[in-house]
Amino acid sequence: MSTNIFTFQDYKSTPDPVYEVSAECFQPSPVPIIIDNGSFQTRAGWACECDTDELSAPRLQFKSVAARSRGAARSETQIGNDIPNLEPLRWLLKSQFDRNVVVNFEMQELMFDYVFMHLGLTTEGRVEYPVVVTEAPCNPLHCRQMMSELLFECYGVPQVSYGIDSLYSFYLNNRQRSVDSPHTGLVISSGYHCSHVLPVINGSLDAVNCKRLNVGGSQAASYLQRLLQLKYPGQQPALTISRMEELLHQHSYIASDYQQVLEKWRSPEFYEQEVHRIQLPFSAKLAGAAGVGAEERQERRANQLRRLQEINARRREEKNQQDQERLDNLLAVQELLEDGLLDQFQRRLIELNMDSAEELQSYIHKLSMLLELSRQRSLQEGPDSRAEALDLDQPMEEGDGAADTDADFREENTEVERLVNVSQPVLKLAEYHQLYVGTERLRAPEVMFQPSMIGEDQMGLMETVQFVLDRYTPEQQMALVENVFLTGGNLMYPGLQDRVESEMLAIRPFQSYFKVRLASRPALDAWYGAREWALQHPPGGPGWVSRQDYEEKGGEYLSEHCASNIFIPMPISRPTQRANEATPASEFTLPTESEQTTGPVAVPIETTPVSGASASLPDTNKESPSTQNTELS
Repeated sequence: MSTNIFTFQDYKSTPDPVYEVSAECFQPSPVPIIIDNGSFQTRAGWACECDTDELSAPRLQFKSVAARSRGAARSETQIGNDIPNLEPLRWLLKSQFDRNVVVNFEMQELMFDYVFMHLGLTTEGRVEYPVVVTEAPCNPLHCRQMMSELLFECYGVPQVSYGIDSLYSFYLNNRQRSVDSPHTGLVISSGYHCSHVLPVINGSLDAVNCKRLNVGGSQAASYLQRLLQLKYPGQQPALTISRMEELLHQHSYIASDYQQVLEKWRSPEFYEQEVHRIQLPFSAKLAGAAGVGAEERQERRANQLRRLQEINARRREEKNQQDQERLDNLLAVQELLEDGLLDQFQRRLIELNMDSAEELQSYIHKLSMLLELSRQRSLQEGPDSRAEALDLDQPMEEGDGAADTDADFREENTEVERLVNVSQPVLKLAEYHQLYVGTERLRAPEVMFQPSMIGEDQMGLMETVQFVLDRYTPEQQMALVENVFLTGGNLMYPGLQDRVESEMLAIRPFQSYFKVRLASRPALDAWYGAREWALQHPPGGPGWVSRQDYEEKGGEYLSEHCASNIFIPMPISRPTQRANEATPASEFTLPTESEQTTGPVAVPIETTPVSGASASLPDTNKESPSTQNTELS
């Protein structure tokens, strides 16, 4: 049965052009810039009312990585699509993310520079367009504060809006299905580093019951790489992370029943039908046969045949000489018996490890016959005796000239080789450079449902869903499961929706209703949803943070909307001045002349304590020195 053979595409990225800002982007007012700041890929574009393909889709899509060696200048850093192939620079790649949270804001600044430059913004020192940026669910306040500081202080943007990528996708698909707002549902998203289960009730994210699973596309790719490295130890250099991601996206699938499908793979017929053979690059040109013609090959065969004949003749001569010496030695021992020297004869027999004279006579007869046969064969040997030249009963030693023989020399006319060729077909070089991807196709993405396969001590995706649902009342659970929404770049495997539906059928009560839907574009709907939200909610309204809000309420401030996190302000009390802290110089005044004469001057911290009492600054809340002295007396 013929099996399809696939090849790696080995995608090479091309540098992004520098676009020009269209007139629709700043008339009558600057339109928002939409940046889907993903941990695997960054997407950026405009939120314009026009329906042109150029402005209604992301203008930039690049991987969120930068290749920057230690000590390199800022201009030498390669970002996103400027890196044609990631594998040679894998050890230099850096990202702004730790899991799915932005922590390296130096890298984030480089990403923003790349986005704003390639979108065609030429204004010096500031970006005059509002910006919509996606962030992680339950993003830490410190990370949002640093992001706001970067956008407002470094780029001078007028307004910023933050939202969760999966909720933007949820918002867009609900509007496309004409679902009445406020929306309620259970959002299941999976990205490159993490997966999330986000309950949304009446259009608001229930942040208390959100759960994160630390398994995503990167863990599946690493697991697939380990499986194939164990299976093909000789092909490890070809099993790169980029190729594993390609195998995941184009050849992997989710089994509706994992154990049942694994049992099917035991069948040879099922294996031949479902296995994917991946052809690795190789060179079919043999080194020994490169550039060699038929006449030259025939001449080389003749030369090698002569060398083999000489090697055999030399070896036969050496063997005959050794047998002749041994025969002479045995005949000398036999002469001792004939001369009547029995004592010497017995000692020599013991040295030869023989028991009797009959055994000695038998050895002498065998050696004589071998020497005679060898002499007759040498006389009968001719230049065309090809079979005799290959009579290699003894293994060749290194000094026999075996290294001089050519690798492509074959004895095609011998009967032995014809029999071998019938029973053992020659191995094709192309088949040696093929990967048979069988059960690995479903084992790698299965880590989302069984993280224990990669050593992660945490619940699977559907167990997490059940844990979240158990925290609600039955009525709330019914409202949530009526709109189970799947989104994210790591949820594009075939069979995923069927697997979630079968798992939901197992965890939900008997004959209860639920509905599972997959995003129309799981990887891109976050950007399109943010664009749709920006068109429906123009800058200046709810959901936008202005420069004035940033200065008055702090960088961690968030204006909530239907796709954002929940803002929980954390009051930060100003630290009170401690006793051992220095008072600013402006609070000190020089003592008057009367104070200098009437008593000691009150000096700040540097004063040495007297009588074991610690020196302190005057405090209005404390009692006066006279009162303290009265109590002490």
